[in-house]
Amino acid sequence: MATGNLDCVIVAVDGSEESMNALRWALENLRLRPKSEGCDPGSLVVLLHAQSPPSIAAGLNPGSIPFGGPSHVEVPAFTAAIEAHQRRITEAIITHALQICKEKNVEVKTEVVVGDPKVTICEVVDRMKADLLVMGCRAYGPIKRMFLGSVSNYCINHVTCPVVVIKGKGTS
Repeated sequence: MATGNLDCVIVAVDGSEESMNALRWALENLRLRPKSEGCDPGSLVVLLHAQSPPSIAAGLNPGSIPFGGPSHVEVPAFTAAIEAHQRRITEAIITHALQICKEKNVEVKTEVVVGDPKVTICEVVDRMKADLLVMGCRAYGPIKRMFLGSVSNYCINHVTCPVVVIKGKGTS
């Protein structure tokens, strides 16, 4: 697949093998314009990582105590520990994705947003007026997909640009 006139391509990465395969696919298959010495800045490729808020990452209601207790009591140390852990995970994901880009000799911009991944991905795509969104699709079974929802399915139905979904093994 070769497409032309791509000013902005967003590749959503979440650390899964499927999202890294989607990144590889984008770098190998899209016709991206290189930067030129003139006015053309070339195609912008954005690695987008949507990090869940600490409350979602911990499976809590915002500001609640883990393992039960009143939901109006905040535990700053617990929230801070989750945020620090998420930053380390995000750093590892971005570092891995950047290494893939370096191997393909493609310069990219990175963006990390905090929020519900399916919503924040759509917001960034719209804000950046992306021409294409590329993302992976995890091999969740129908029951897990019913409870967790599908980020890729949500994005397909809520962004204004085309979406390429690279399916993982066993994905139907």
